[in-house]
Amino acid sequence: MNQASTPRYRRIVLKLSGEALAGPQGFGIDPDQAATIARKIKSVYDLGVQVAVVIGAGNLWRGHLGVQQGMSQATADHMGMIATVMNGLALQDALERIGVSTRVQTAVMMNQVAEPYIRLRAIRHMEKGRVVVITGGTGNPYFTTDTAAALRGMEVNADVIIKGTQVDGVYTSDPKENPDAKRFDRLSYSDAIKYRVRVMDLTAVTLCMDHRLPLIVLNIWDDQALIDAVMGKPVGTLIDGE
Repeated sequence: MNQASTPRYRRIVLKLSGEALAGPQGFGIDPDQAATIARKIKSVYDLGVQVAVVIGAGNLWRGHLGVQQGMSQATADHMGMIATVMNGLALQDALERIGVSTRVQTAVMMNQVAEPYIRLRAIRHMEKGRVVVITGGTGNPYFTTDTAAALRGMEVNADVIIKGTQVDGVYTSDPKENPDAKRFDRLSYSDAIKYRVRVMDLTAVTLCMDHRLPLIVLNIWDDQALIDAVMGKPVGTLIDGE
């Protein structure tokens, strides 16, 4: 493999929202959507990139809705953690169907369906050529799956966290509401915090800043974006440095 075709990043954590697995209705798990996401992961896996995926649960459960109805925040968050495991199993199935060896790990113990999340085991799986789907958030309520992605990224010594969204980066305001919104090609961690970027949890950005772990925010539905990102080409918004 020549230098031009060598990925810039050796090991990545890909953060996906639960909605990435939802169909047109915006909720539930759509096998076709799962298959599409699996093919995108395989496209970078085939380049020799080690991949861990952290997935959310917004397609199955919105904890804030339960809280609005009087549910305990801790209960609502634990339900969300369990829902991420369902998404992880669906993604594992889609990946295995196209020949990608995959392991699901969870911070919420359920040994009959997934491995417990163990940092060194996750690293070992990736070194052996397996995709690791990390579920269960951080295992604690009050933390988002964005924060879980930042935490796992540091734990497994990832080179970058890639946040796959429905927009092609970080904008000055919501581009769906403001057609004049400007996209940032690059942001410092401090500016990302100052602008309170809505595509990434601020706790996650702060963790990445403290440990100098770069973040890339991109449109996961762009067929080329994920490949371009791991190859080091300009895509989406890069959040790093000062």
